Amino acid sequence: MQKQFTQIFSSNIWMYAVAIMVVIISLLLGISIGSLSIPFSAIMKIFLSQWFGLTLPDDVPRDFVQIVMAIRLPRVVLAFFVGASLAVAGAAFQGLLKNALADPYTLGVSSGASVGAVFVIFFNIQLPLFGTFTLPVVSVLFGLATLVLVLLFARAVERKMSVETIILVGIMFGAFFSALISLMIALTGEELRQIIAWLMGSVAMRGWKYTMMMLPFFLVGVMLLLFNARELNAFAFGESAAMHIGVDVAKRKVMVLTGASLLTGAAVSVSGTIGFVGLVVPHMVRLVCGPNHRLLLPLSLLYGGAFLVLTDLLARTIISPRELPIGVITSLIGAPLFALLFFRRMRRKT
Repeated sequence: MQKQFTQIFSSNIWMYAVAIMVVIISLLLGISIGSLSIPFSAIMKIFLSQWFGLTLPDDVPRDFVQIVMAIRLPRVVLAFFVGASLAVAGAAFQGLLKNALADPYTLGVSSGASVGAVFVIFFNIQLPLFGTFTLPVVSVLFGLATLVLVLLFARAVERKMSVETIILVGIMFGAFFSALISLMIALTGEELRQIIAWLMGSVAMRGWKYTMMMLPFFLVGVMLLLFNARELNAFAFGESAAMHIGVDVAKRKVMVLTGASLLTGAAVSVSGTIGFVGLVVPHMVRLVCGPNHRLLLPLSLLYGGAFLVLTDLLARTIISPRELPIGVITSLIGAPLFALLFFRRMRRKT
C-alpha cells in the first residue's frame, strides 16, 4: 500500500504541490486578516519565536503574539480539520454509494450527531468526566450510534446490504432525527438562540482543546479511508465486479462507512452543521484529478480544509465586526457551484 501511494504521489506531485500551496496561503490569510490586520512577515516571526525559541523582534507588537497563537491559529486549524473531514468523507461516500449527490449527511450520521448536541443544550447536561466537552463527546457518540443503527437496520432488511438499501435507511433515519431536532427547538425556551446558532455552524472561540479532541477521530477516519482507496476504485464498477476481483465487499463497506462517519461525527460535534463542503469539494477535485480515490481522497482533504478556512474568513469579515454563521456561507457558495456542476454534467450526457 505504501509503495502504491508513493508511486501515485510521485507521478502527480504537481497536484499535491499546488494543493499544499493553496492550504498554506489560506492558513496565512486566515491568520492575517481580521479586525486587526497582521502582516505575513510578523506571523512568520511569531512562529519562529514560539516554536524555535528565537527572540521576538522589537518591530512585532507583543499583542500580536496573543492574537495569533491563542485566537486565530487555533481557529484556522480547527476550520481546516472540519473542512478536510467533511470533504474526504464526502468523496468516500460518493465513491462507495456511486451517487454524485451523496455527502456526509446522506446516511443520517450528521443528523444523529446534531441530535446529540441539541439534546445536551436542551437539557443542559454536563457529564462529570467531560465537563465543557460534554457536547462534542455526546455528539460523536450519537453519530456513531446512528451509523450502527443504519447498518443493523439495513442488514435486517437485506442481508447483503446493497447501496440502495443503505441510502434509503440513511434518509429515513436522517428524516426522523431532523424531526426530533425540530421538536426540541419547538419546546425550547432560553436555549433556542444557542441551538439555532450551533445548528448554523461555527468554529469561533473553540480553542486548541476542541482541535485536540477532534484530532484522534480525524486521524483514524482518514487512515481508514486511505487504506480502502483501492477498494473504493473497485466499487465504481459495481459490488459484483468488486467481489470477483477479491474485495470483501461487506467488510470494506463497513470500514469505509465507519471512517467517513467518524470524520462526519467529529466535524459536526465541534462546528455544528456545515453543508455542501462534502458535496461540492470532491466534485471540483474530481474535475482536475479524475476518479482515482488514491489521488481524490488526499486532494479532497487538502482542498476541503483550505475551502473552509477561506469560508470562515469570509464569514467573519464580510459584515465585520459581526460574524455570519459559516454554514450559511458554505450553502450560499456551495449551492450555486453544485447547480453549475450538475448542469454541465447533465448537458454533457445529452
